[in-house]
Amino acid sequence: MSRRCELTGKKANNAFAVSHSHRRTKRLQHANLQSKRIWWAGGNRWVKLKLSTKAIKTLEIKGLDAMAKEAGINLNHY
Repeated sequence: MSRRCELTGKKANNAFAVSHSHRRTKRLQHANLQSKRIWWAGGNRWVKLKLSTKAIKTLEIKGLDAMAKEAGINLNHY
Protein backbone atom coordinates (compact mmCIF):
# COMPACT_ATOMS: atom_id res chain seq x y z
CA MET A 1 0.00 0.00 0.00
CA SER A 2 1.25 3.49 -0.78
CA ARG A 3 2.42 5.99 1.81
CA ARG A 4 -0.58 8.25 1.49
CA CYS A 5 -3.13 9.59 3.96
CA GLU A 6 -6.45 7.89 3.24
CA LEU A 7 -8.59 10.93 4.14
CA THR A 8 -6.56 13.94 2.97
CA GLY A 9 -4.41 12.36 0.24
CA LYS A 10 -1.15 13.75 1.64
CA LYS A 11 1.96 12.06 0.24
CA ALA A 12 5.75 12.48 0.03
CA ASN A 13 7.27 15.72 -1.25
CA ASN A 14 10.38 15.87 -3.48
CA ALA A 15 13.20 17.85 -1.88
CA PHE A 16 16.97 18.19 -1.76
CA ALA A 17 19.33 17.10 1.00
CA VAL A 18 21.88 19.92 1.14
CA SER A 19 25.33 19.11 2.52
CA HIS A 20 27.75 21.51 4.21
CA SER A 21 29.50 22.05 0.86
CA HIS A 22 26.06 22.76 -0.63
CA ARG A 23 25.94 19.61 -2.79
CA ARG A 24 22.30 18.78 -3.38
CA THR A 25 21.01 15.21 -3.61
CA LYS A 26 17.38 14.27 -4.07
CA ARG A 27 15.37 12.96 -1.14
CA LEU A 28 11.75 12.55 -0.08
CA GLN A 29 9.97 14.32 2.76
CA HIS A 30 7.38 11.77 3.87
CA ALA A 31 4.08 12.68 5.50
CA ASN A 32 3.79 11.80 9.19
CA LEU A 33 1.46 8.79 8.82
CA GLN A 34 -0.04 6.85 11.72
CA SER A 35 -2.25 3.74 11.72
CA LYS A 36 -5.30 4.60 13.81
CA ARG A 37 -8.41 2.73 14.91
CA ILE A 38 -11.30 5.18 14.94
CA TRP A 39 -14.82 4.57 16.19
CA TRP A 40 -17.30 5.02 13.35
CA ALA A 41 -20.65 5.81 14.94
CA GLY A 42 -22.54 5.51 11.63
CA GLY A 43 -21.42 1.90 11.14
CA ASN A 44 -21.31 1.16 14.90
CA ARG A 45 -17.80 -0.34 14.65
CA TRP A 46 -14.06 0.40 14.64
CA VAL A 47 -12.39 1.46 11.37
CA LYS A 48 -8.62 1.16 10.85
CA LEU A 49 -7.14 3.95 8.68
CA LYS A 50 -3.67 5.23 7.78
CA LEU A 51 -3.84 8.95 8.57
CA SER A 52 -1.51 11.93 8.68
CA THR A 53 -1.26 13.67 12.03
CA LYS A 54 -2.87 16.77 10.50
CA ALA A 55 -5.85 14.60 9.46
CA ILE A 56 -6.14 13.24 13.02
CA LYS A 57 -6.41 16.80 14.38
CA THR A 58 -8.99 17.76 11.75
CA LEU A 59 -10.91 14.55 12.44
CA GLU A 60 -11.55 15.66 16.02
CA ILE A 61 -13.18 18.86 14.75
CA LYS A 62 -15.11 17.74 11.65
CA GLY A 63 -15.88 14.10 12.45
CA LEU A 64 -15.26 10.90 10.51
CA ASP A 65 -18.41 10.93 8.37
CA ALA A 66 -17.81 14.47 7.08
CA MET A 67 -14.15 13.85 6.21
CA ALA A 68 -14.90 10.54 4.50
CA LYS A 69 -17.59 12.23 2.41
CA GLU A 70 -15.12 14.99 1.37
CA ALA A 71 -12.49 12.38 0.45
CA GLY A 72 -15.09 10.31 -1.40
CA ILE A 73 -14.31 7.04 0.37
CA ASN A 74 -16.71 4.34 1.49
CA LEU A 75 -15.99 3.39 5.12
CA ASN A 76 -17.62 -0.03 4.69
CA HIS A 77 -14.43 -1.21 2.93
CA TYR A 78 -12.18 -0.46 5.93
